[in-house]
Amino acid sequence: MADHIHGNADGENGENDTYSIPGRGSTISRRTLVREVKQGKHPNYHIYERKDEEYLRADPDHRKSNNVDGE
Repeated sequence: MADHIHGNADGENGENDTYSIPGRGSTISRRTLVREVKQGKHPNYHIYERKDEEYLRADPDHRKSNNVDGE
């Protein structure tokens, strides 16, 4: 379970094709993390679909530090 997942903005138009999780790695594929979120491994995140592609999104809690693109 990850507390912080950061998007790498490494896709063609700045979308997140890979993500990083502190202590796990910096190039985890979107497909892998989407599957893990669907399996319930990261309960503070959910999946959203945009233009037939699935992406991660942090559940809202009003703290910028744990948003996918947060600092």
